[in-house]
Amino acid sequence: MSLEERLDKIRSSPKLQNQQYTAVILNAVDETLRGQNSKPTPTAYLAALLSLLNQYINAHGTNNKDLAHAVVYLLDLLAPHVPPPLLRSKFPQILNNLASPLTHVDSEAPILKASIGCLESLLVQQDSQAWHLPVNQTSPRGAIAGLLQLAVDRRPKVRKRAHDALIKVLQNPPPSPSVDHPAADMCAEYALRSLKEIAEADGKQRKHHGQREEQQKAPELVHAMQLVRTIATASGGWPSRKIDSLCELLLNIAKSSNQYLTMTTFDVFEVIFSGMANEESSPKLPRLIEVIEELQPSRNDSELLPPWIAVLSRAYDVSSQVVPEDTFQKLPEVFASVAGFLDSPSHNIRVSASECLISLFHNCIPHSVVLEPSIFDEKVLEKIAKTLMNLLSVKYQSAWMEVFNVLSSAFDALRWRSSPLLAPVIKVIGDLRANDAFSGKKEADAVLVKAIHAAGPDNIMDVLPLNLAKPAPDRPGRAWLLPLVRDAVHNTRLSHFRSELVPLSEAMFQRVLNHGAAEKTMEIKIFETIVNQVWSCFPGYCDLPLDLINAFDQNFAELISNLLYQQTDLRVALCQGLQNLVESNQATLSVDEESDLSVQTRVTKENAKENIRHLGGFAGNMLAVLFNVYSQTLPQYRGPILTCINAYLSITPEQELTETLHRVTVMLENSIAEEAPKDHVSKTSKPENRMPATSHTLMDLLVVLSPHLTAVSLPSLLSLATKILLSKDFDPALKKKAYKFIPRIASSPTLSSLLTAHSTTLQQLVLDSAPLVVAQTRRDRLAALKEIVQRLPENDLWFIPAVLPEVVISAKEINQRAREAGFDVLVTMGERMSQGGVVKTLKVPGLAEPIDQQQTKGDATMHIDQLPSQTTTGDGEGGDVPASLDEYITMLSAGLAGSSPHTIAATITSLSRVLFTFHGELSHPTLTDLLDTVSLFLSSSPNREIVRSTLGFIKVAIVALPNDMMGERLSVLVPTLCKWAREQKERLKMKVKNILERMVRIWGFEAVEKWTPEEQRKLLANIRKIRDRRKRRKEAGKGEMEDEDEEVEGVEAANGNSRKKQFESEFDEAVYGSEDEEEIDEGEMEIETGKRGKRGKTERQAYIHEEEDEPLDLLDRKALGNISTTKPLQRRQPPAQRMKAKVNLDGKLLLGDDESDDDEEMQTFDDAGNVEAKLNANEASLEAGIDAYVSAIRGKDAGHRGQKGKLKFKQKGREDHDEMEVDARQVATAQKQKVAMNVNRGNPTPSKVRTERVGKGSIAKRAQRPGLGATKMKHDGVGKKRGGRDGRTWRS
Repeated sequence: MSLEERLDKIRSSPKLQNQQYTAVILNAVDETLRGQNSKPTPTAYLAALLSLLNQYINAHGTNNKDLAHAVVYLLDLLAPHVPPPLLRSKFPQILNNLASPLTHVDSEAPILKASIGCLESLLVQQDSQAWHLPVNQTSPRGAIAGLLQLAVDRRPKVRKRAHDALIKVLQNPPPSPSVDHPAADMCAEYALRSLKEIAEADGKQRKHHGQREEQQKAPELVHAMQLVRTIATASGGWPSRKIDSLCELLLNIAKSSNQYLTMTTFDVFEVIFSGMANEESSPKLPRLIEVIEELQPSRNDSELLPPWIAVLSRAYDVSSQVVPEDTFQKLPEVFASVAGFLDSPSHNIRVSASECLISLFHNCIPHSVVLEPSIFDEKVLEKIAKTLMNLLSVKYQSAWMEVFNVLSSAFDALRWRSSPLLAPVIKVIGDLRANDAFSGKKEADAVLVKAIHAAGPDNIMDVLPLNLAKPAPDRPGRAWLLPLVRDAVHNTRLSHFRSELVPLSEAMFQRVLNHGAAEKTMEIKIFETIVNQVWSCFPGYCDLPLDLINAFDQNFAELISNLLYQQTDLRVALCQGLQNLVESNQATLSVDEESDLSVQTRVTKENAKENIRHLGGFAGNMLAVLFNVYSQTLPQYRGPILTCINAYLSITPEQELTETLHRVTVMLENSIAEEAPKDHVSKTSKPENRMPATSHTLMDLLVVLSPHLTAVSLPSLLSLATKILLSKDFDPALKKKAYKFIPRIASSPTLSSLLTAHSTTLQQLVLDSAPLVVAQTRRDRLAALKEIVQRLPENDLWFIPAVLPEVVISAKEINQRAREAGFDVLVTMGERMSQGGVVKTLKVPGLAEPIDQQQTKGDATMHIDQLPSQTTTGDGEGGDVPASLDEYITMLSAGLAGSSPHTIAATITSLSRVLFTFHGELSHPTLTDLLDTVSLFLSSSPNREIVRSTLGFIKVAIVALPNDMMGERLSVLVPTLCKWAREQKERLKMKVKNILERMVRIWGFEAVEKWTPEEQRKLLANIRKIRDRRKRRKEAGKGEMEDEDEEVEGVEAANGNSRKKQFESEFDEAVYGSEDEEEIDEGEMEIETGKRGKRGKTERQAYIHEEEDEPLDLLDRKALGNISTTKPLQRRQPPAQRMKAKVNLDGKLLLGDDESDDDEEMQTFDDAGNVEAKLNANEASLEAGIDAYVSAIRGKDAGHRGQKGKLKFKQKGREDHDEMEVDARQVATAQKQKVAMNVNRGNPTPSKVRTERVGKGSIAKRAQRPGLGATKMKHDGVGKKRGGRDGRTWRS
């Protein structure tokens, strides 16, 4: 913004409070200049403002604070535009006038900020001679001293303005041979002295007063460090003569317990290092690194050593950017020095040292060392490798986890140069991994994975051979290495797989074959596993191999082909490997940067081209094999084979492609002729394990072939598709595959233009096949329509109204993907119509006479019931109509005259989708007519399907259209919406409520209430209540809920339940969603969600499944399997041994405890009916026994026959009404014994007996169960013995 624009803005805004006095001063100056006939130049303004400055500011202070601020503000605005000589001449005068507000204690922030701005403009224009003047009130150095004091002011805005001024001044030094500004040393010295004083005072207060005083002093310390950071930023680092004391001071501050201070310290170091990364400041870097190394703390200082290591790491990172070769030559000494800290007992020191070593590996080894190392470079790498080997000694055993991380970074940095440099390291780690007692196998595996990825599996297996074919005691097998190779192998020699792993696979498989058809032993299963693991490595070996031309020859291709035919379990790995051979080389050809490519893969673009050419020679035979294998594979396992076929089709020569297409087409025609139509129909519902028809398989192959065709082959393919689509004899699955030809051809960049050339043929094919369309083919037909519409010539736009009815009716499809495809076609039609052209309406089939063919929900045809007159007559000849979006809306609106609610609803939904996409491009009359027409259905149609679509349209209109356009229709929309708010269907009521809520949010409660009928005012009151409640909760809980809301949002995002992911498109969210979720009353919330915390946050609980005899060991790895979020059920435990039925002297069953009281004797009978125990008969009476028996047989708690003839008794006093089961055979035996005893002995029945549950082994014993004569416990833990519900003992 220019000066004049800024002044005009001040003049035009006199009502702003902060600009009122400024506008007054500016107008007064303008009048003065006009009165003196002076031009309003910056020089004239400066002279006038300086005279005003003397009036309002003097040595004693300011006469009027507001006017003084206005004058200084205008000076700040004008100073950058004043000629530099004039500013230099007026510098003492202006500085004297500004000294009072700059130094006065009571100066306010606005005038201080303006004064600092004036001072900045003055200091930037000073020459070298002025900067060498001594420090006084009228010299530039004196002004800098004032800025430095304001840079640590307690007010943040003043402090920031002073920092900005210092940066601007120091970054604009006067012309001189020196790199630094003349005032840089002075600023650095002041900032360093201030920081040192505050740090010493902070240390003293911390010793005497503790942590509280430290926290109070911390802000001043942070302000001083921010000043240091500002000076370092502006000076391009730090003055070399002051670097020693600064580093020592910063390192002492870094060990503070205040985390923010530590972070600020590192931020200062980062700024210093970043400033030294350029060429101008780079000479300061060696001195800085030297000072940092000299300030090394004690080896056991766990507070100061970690930050020192971090600073050293960053220093060498910057050094590697400035002088990479020199830094690499120093790397062995630095590496050995830092590695020595890994034997420290402090965990923090070990971690810091390992991270520093990792940083050195990633930043300080140039690419040239990896690509073409010199003799000196190799010696440096050998020194580093020796240090790495020493880290695996017993001395560093406590730090082996950190050492493993360092080794992983070493392999990443050295890549293929790590072999043979790090071969001893690989050997040691492999031996550790093979030791069963070693606890760090996971970390060792990670290192070996990095080693395999960098050095290649061939070099690793030279050091750690598998030893699986011929194991020996001194040659242990390493089968655990195969999964690591599978996960890490890449860009290596394919010949190693042929020479080492293929023979191993053959040997293992031969052992499996020698076993024959006998039952598999564990050893045979291990051999099969090794075979699978070997071939699972094949895709990695095929990922950009280094020796593809030599390794992949005819013999190896035949081996792969035989395995594809014979070993079905290996087909996935084999297909992935063959596919990687092609795609990895194609990806190499698509890379732009050749240098990065050679560093990462050692395969250049020329090599990749040769590899592709070599594979193309095998493509024809490989495709034949893959086609045969594909035809022999079940459909659910064909995916990998199909992708592999697609990869090899991309490299097959054109002549072979044409021949392949011809062969497949001939085979397809023959198979179609051989298969009867009834067979096609029967195979539409084939089981999963049944092979599909040959015609289906061949059609799949043709679909894959179609993007790779030539212009000569396309007509024959379209002819075949026409034959299938226009015949009634073919099943829907075959037609569905035929429709896929068009999208597949359109996906090819070379064949996409051919669709435009055959547009007429495709249009006629679509129209002729319309009566034969079924629901299964709808989605693929719509996808084909989309591609045809995109490529319509300008004279063939009549095709859009010809197929528009079918597309419109697809908006009501049950299948979601078909529905989405229909919406895409609608949008594509609108885009094509907006591009212009002519719609020849006379070419539209059936346009001359009204058509009333309605599509039922399962039929394949649908036509608009009657096209409007606007479409049949146009301005051009023969009824031609110019193509436009308005005309497209007119075509769509024809469906509103349909004779069925389904057609009308589909049309309204289609209009909603088009309106949502093109609302900004439609004319105002079209939008008005559309709104008025669709709104009529809301008031006149009684059909719910139409109303649902209309509500969606209104919702879209509210979201998409301008508020004033929809606000004019509130008087019509609100009453009709309220009419449907009385609907019993909850879905419609919620839609209406959401729309009304949106209206209230946009136009206000009063505007909506004005047109709401009296009986529906309660609904609006409910909406207002919910909004007010939501607002109160948001205001009240804004601070408290912040953390919990973030946690909830994180959980929802992790589970895919976030608001943004709820709808798949913006249109779905506009139609079906609302901006705020509907709130549920607290009572309903508790009913629906059970126990829930505040704000609907559920409390999740965890349960531990624990065995009764042994507690759960939480240190065991398998313990996680016993922890669940669902409450475990208590399982009934079977009795340890089968119990005999116990009866008393009357033969009544005794159900209850195994134990008996001392005053009660039980009598049991063995299998022969002999008495095993006697009972005291004096306590019983015959009548009591009979009553108890009758109550047990006929009472409300009587037993009944359950499944398998078992007696079941309902338990008293339990919520789940558990039932106990008694074996019927034991009951019958006991009854027989009872009858025998009553006849032979006649013993009376005791009145009190203990009860016991008996039955089969599946019945658990229940000790002291309520309702069965057991003791029931009261709340105080004291229980008394009771019987059944009627006070009597249960008997049987």
